[in-house]
Amino acid sequence: MKKQLLILMMGCIAGTMSAQDGWQSLFNGKNLKGWKVIGGEAEYKVVDGAIVGTSRMNTPNTFLTTKKQYGDFILEMEFKVDDGLNSGIQFRSNSKKEYQDGRVHGYQYEIDPSSRAWSGGIYDEARLGWLYPLTTNAEAQKAFKHNDWNKARIEAFGNNIRTWINGVPAADILDAQDATGFIALQVHSIGKEELAGKQVAWRNIRILTTNLESAKSPQSGIVQHNCIPNTISGREAAEGWKLLWDGKTTNGWISHRAPKFPEKGWHIENGLLVVEKADGAESGNGGDIITTEKYKNFVLTVEFRITRGANSGVKYFVNPDINNEPGGSAIGCEFQILDDNVHPDAKLGVNGNRKLGSLYDLIPAPADKPFRPGFFNKATIVVKGNQVEHWLNDVKIIEYTRNNQMWDAFVDYSKYKDWVNFGNFETGHILLQDHGDEVYFKNIKIKELE
Repeated sequence: MKKQLLILMMGCIAGTMSAQDGWQSLFNGKNLKGWKVIGGEAEYKVVDGAIVGTSRMNTPNTFLTTKKQYGDFILEMEFKVDDGLNSGIQFRSNSKKEYQDGRVHGYQYEIDPSSRAWSGGIYDEARLGWLYPLTTNAEAQKAFKHNDWNKARIEAFGNNIRTWINGVPAADILDAQDATGFIALQVHSIGKEELAGKQVAWRNIRILTTNLESAKSPQSGIVQHNCIPNTISGREAAEGWKLLWDGKTTNGWISHRAPKFPEKGWHIENGLLVVEKADGAESGNGGDIITTEKYKNFVLTVEFRITRGANSGVKYFVNPDINNEPGGSAIGCEFQILDDNVHPDAKLGVNGNRKLGSLYDLIPAPADKPFRPGFFNKATIVVKGNQVEHWLNDVKIIEYTRNNQMWDAFVDYSKYKDWVNFGNFETGHILLQDHGDEVYFKNIKIKELE
């Protein structure tokens, strides 16, 4: 009798503590009360205290969503997924008639059992794509457990969203697109019969929406991605980052041919710097634009989106005074921007050295570069003296050394062979190229190095 009474008392204490700490269960372990299915026709059912989703052919992404909306919160749950099946946990997501006829869109905690291992990364479903892939977070990539239960944690506080996988910090972003939305469990669409019947499961789903500050995790120290267009966060400012374009004006940029911004060929639209469509000629419309300042050692990031068949580029070590010809582009090392599948320039040059991401006409980017058609992609150029790197979407694709015999040999075998000291200048302007095709730029930032 005493033992039964003790057990009863302990149960009452545990229940009181659970109520006091503010956590709420989103799944009762028995049925799908409080949830609804939208999007596709994959099946969800409750098995042994877990929600199990099963993939199905010929249906789009399917989502089991909460009926309630949530803003700031800490969300935790466990998940297990069959190898070969991609999935995710939606949060602050929505389905609105005015957005692609009700298509689910919003933030997603990635569930990725592939060799890429991006579980815990943040994807923007049906909108911007990847906000935080795990390309620079090897510890999080190693944290995922195949064919076993994994623990997900998501903290959403205002514009700051952070994630963990099995206690390891995975992603950290600043973004201001959605402040509220539902939570949803995704069964991804499949295109292969052998993936039909694959399953993903979730259990122990709970959320905290009150007294959040006391439960907030300390800063982890992983890289933070500022996804708010054309802004510098406090953390970025402390690290030395500055905007090269403010998202509103032409301040800091001029034509490579004149000390003012071009009067045609470029315009600003909803926080985007746009090269206008013309006849595809090199610098034949508004012409290239360059920074008013020169730079020596730096990390430069530029986000770009190309239209079908487009050609453009980001150049550095540009000194317009060495190119006095009336037409054509200013001369400099170039991170090539190109639609490799359509533009004829992709078939020219040597070994693909005129394709996207390449050091134009000199060093080719790898064929498996992480380019995302239809989305904004991030070009990063790192210069430390004579050491230079090209990165695409946080993956290094090229590195080279200039001002040496090998560099001069590359140049002598390129279209730049007649330009004295090409690529060997100590400083130069940053340039965005007008090649007569429509291209969009945003989030142009620089951090100068010693």
